Amino acid sequence: MVFDWRGTLVTTLDGGSWVREALLCLGRDSSDEAVDQVWRAVLEAAGEPDRLDAPGVDSDLALHRDTYCGVFADAGLDSELAGALYAVESDPAHNQFAVDVEPVLRSVSAHGCRIAVLSDIHFDLRPVFGAAGLADLVDVFVLSYEHGVQKPDPVIFRVALEGLGTCAGETLMVGDRASHDGAAVDVGMPVLLVPPLCDVAERRLHHVEALLGAPRRR
Repeated sequence: MVFDWRGTLVTTLDGGSWVREALLCLGRDSSDEAVDQVWRAVLEAAGEPDRLDAPGVDSDLALHRDTYCGVFADAGLDSELAGALYAVESDPAHNQFAVDVEPVLRSVSAHGCRIAVLSDIHFDLRPVFGAAGLADLVDVFVLSYEHGVQKPDPVIFRVALEGLGTCAGETLMVGDRASHDGAAVDVGMPVLLVPPLCDVAERRLHHVEALLGAPRRR
C-alpha cells in the first residue's frame, strides 16, 4: 500500500498560514492585512499555471530552491522574508499527522501489507516519521527529489512498486489529489482519494481499513 504525505497523512499550510508563519518567525507584522499583501504578491508572481507547482520543481533540490526564490524575487520580497518563507515551506513541523494515521498504519501492517510513503518533496521524511514513532511502519520511502521524478509521472509509481516488491494491481495508492495521486491508475494501481486533510482531528483513513475488512475505529 502506498500513501501520499502532505494532505493525506499530514496537514498542509494554506497560503495565508504559510505567510503568517514566516512573518511571525521574523517578528514582523502578521496582521491579516500584512499577510494578505504578501500572499497576493506571491500569487501574482507565481502566475497561472502556478510556477511553484510546475512539473519537475519537486524533483530537484536546486531547481526547487531556485524556483521559489525566483518567485519571491518577482514578488518584490526582501531576502529575509524570502528566506523565512522558504524555511517554513521546508520545515515539517508545520505539517501535523492526523490522529488516525498511527492506528491505521498499524492496522495495515498487521494485515501483512507492506507500506510505502510516496511524496513530491524536497527534503527527507524519514526523520519526521522517526520522531512521530512511525518509522517502523514504513517499509519504503519514495521521495521525488531522491529519484529525479515526481507525480504524476508514472515512473515514480513504478519506483514505489519495485521498492515494495508488489504488482500494480494488488497495490493501493492513497492520496488526496486526483491530478497527482490519481495518476497511479495509469500504471494499473487502484486509487483511493480522500479529502485533503485540514485538521488533525479529521478521520478519513478508516476507508483504508474498510478495504482491508477491518472494523471501523470510533
